Amino acid sequence: MDRRIFLRSTALTASAMAVAGNAVFAMNASQPAKNILPRWKGFNLLDYFSPFPEKRDDPERTTEDDFRWMADWGFNFVRLPMAYPRYLAIDRSKPITRDEVYQFDQTVLEEIEGLVYLAHKYGLHVSLNLHRAPGYCINAGFDEPFNLWKDTEAQDAFCYHWGMWAERFRNVSRDKLSFDLLNEPAFREDMNDQFSKSSALPGDLYRKVAERAAGAIRVANPDHLIIADGNNGGNEVTPELSGLNMAQSCRGYFPHYVSHYQAPWVWKDPTLAPKPVWPGTMDGKEFSRNRLEEYYRPWIELLSKGVGVHCGECGCWKKTPQDVFLAWFGDVIDILTTNGIGYALWNFRGDFGILDSDRLDVNYSDWYGHKLDGKLLELLKKY
Repeated sequence: MDRRIFLRSTALTASAMAVAGNAVFAMNASQPAKNILPRWKGFNLLDYFSPFPEKRDDPERTTEDDFRWMADWGFNFVRLPMAYPRYLAIDRSKPITRDEVYQFDQTVLEEIEGLVYLAHKYGLHVSLNLHRAPGYCINAGFDEPFNLWKDTEAQDAFCYHWGMWAERFRNVSRDKLSFDLLNEPAFREDMNDQFSKSSALPGDLYRKVAERAAGAIRVANPDHLIIADGNNGGNEVTPELSGLNMAQSCRGYFPHYVSHYQAPWVWKDPTLAPKPVWPGTMDGKEFSRNRLEEYYRPWIELLSKGVGVHCGECGCWKKTPQDVFLAWFGDVIDILTTNGIGYALWNFRGDFGILDSDRLDVNYSDWYGHKLDGKLLELLKKY
């Protein structure tokens, strides 16, 4: 589709289409709070997380065995966070231009589509997510040609990308596929400084961008299921999205002193990160299950308003001692599960995962050549 025609049509239909959709998003306020989303539980897959192509023989690539094991262990969900440059046909030796954000690489698009359908083969719901969208990413590592929150051109491109994905999957049931608009939205003046201070977006601005993208998606299929990550890096409920028939996605990283101990993308000097404990005092602050319940209370209250909630990312980087990790994470997923909220661990194989996490204090068992963290797997299966 010509993008100028596409943008004209979505501008006319966004408001109407964003409020369309299945009546699953309506709920009688007199009924007890219940999550209208399924209690999905599973993993993030990082095949297209980087804006730069990986080697074809990259051992981190998701395999059919991965999906088979997930299903056999009782999991039913995968989230696919994508960096949009990964599926563009561009010259990566120089900065991307505004026009190049529309140059799709059909081969890569077909690869992603194939991965989605392979997950479906094993009964897994797939959530497509733009981890890096035109003009925004919570992480550094790529020079954006514009700013999603300031530039109409970036918002046009954002909508065009989602329109493309929605069209490719126009005939796929919402039971099998959802669209997670943008990973961890926040406002940061310097998009290329990983450690520059970020803050919550103005709610009306977030609504404006999310509503336009939803309209672009629902041009292809009014019944597509759409999820919006919480404001301020996924941490805060966004009441301004009310009425748009979107679910919302929280995070399982509170407090970051536990979940991201010494993570180099969080700490300028990882050696200054306070030693994680659970429960206990870190950086002069007290943390406990009660603090966790306070953190999740707004998300639980959101359920009573008929808004679906899912925890799109959670877990702990490999440097946190396993006993602290499991004690904390047991509280996190117990609170979520008690309230019918599913979760997706970041990731399946890798530093946060149940396979090949490279933790130094884990007694791994062999799993078809991979190192299996049996204690973490059993904790996840419990919920």
